[in-house]
Amino acid sequence: LSSASYSNPEELKLSLKTTGYKVIHHAELPGSAVSYYLAQSATGMQQLAFRGTANLENVFVDLDVSLLPDSTLGVQLHQGFSLAAKAVYNDVLTHIDKSKPIRTTGHSLGGAIAVIVGMYLQQDGYKLDSIITFGQPKVTNVAGAAKFESLPLTRVVTPEDIVPLVPPLSPLQIKNLDIYWHMGEEMILLEGADYSVTSGVKSMLRATKFVTSVPNERNLEAHKMQTYLGLIESKQTGANEVPYKSDFSMFGFGGN
Repeated sequence: LSSASYSNPEELKLSLKTTGYKVIHHAELPGSAVSYYLAQSATGMQQLAFRGTANLENVFVDLDVSLLPDSTLGVQLHQGFSLAAKAVYNDVLTHIDKSKPIRTTGHSLGGAIAVIVGMYLQQDGYKLDSIITFGQPKVTNVAGAAKFESLPLTRVVTPEDIVPLVPPLSPLQIKNLDIYWHMGEEMILLEGADYSVTSGVKSMLRATKFVTSVPNERNLEAHKMQTYLGLIESKQTGANEVPYKSDFSMFGFGGN
C-alpha cells in the first residue's frame, strides 16, 4: 500500500486490485507536489498512503529542519513536514468517513507526513488504527514525542538507511531536551529472516554512529522502497526476531 503511492492514478487502481482496497480519492497538491491517496477495503478500513522520495540528495539539501510550534497539536514540528501534512489533512478531511477506522502509511518523506496526519487524526477523534512508515525521518522533539507516545506507530527501517536518523543525534546534544526524537516502535529489517525491535533511547542512539558519515551509494540503496519490499518478502515464511546489537558507546555505557 505504501509502495503503491508512487504509482500514477491508472497504475494505482491496478496495484490495489490484489489488496482488496478501492481508491476513494487521489491528489497531488500544488506547490509542495505532495501526492497521496485514500482507499477503502470491503470491510470498511480506510487507508491513507503518502508518496515519498528515494533521493538522499533531496532529503539532505531540501529539508527545512526548523522546529516550530504547531498551535493545533500543541507541540513543535519539523516545519517542512508540518506545512505539507497540514495541507494534506485539510484536503482529505471531506473524503474521510469518521465512523470507520483509518490507517496511514508512507515511505521516506511520505512517512513523516503519515505520522503528522496521524497526530491530527488522533487529536480530532478519528478511529486511528495504525501508522506504519518506512525509512521515516524524525518529525518532532522530545516533548512532542512524549505527548503523542500513545500514537499506534511502527517505524520500519533498514540498518544502513540514514534517512530515519536525520536530523542526527550528537552525543553533545543529549543534555539538550529540545532535540529531534522519534516516536513509536522501531522494526529493523536485517538480512534473511532476521529482524529486531527497539524503541526509546536505544532506538535513538543508532543515530550517533552516522553523525560524521557522508551518504554513499550503499545508504541510497538501503533507503529505496524496493529494498524494504525485498527484505519483508524474505521474512514471509519464517521471520526470526533477534536482539539488536549496537556498537555505540558513550561514557563507558554501551548502546545494548
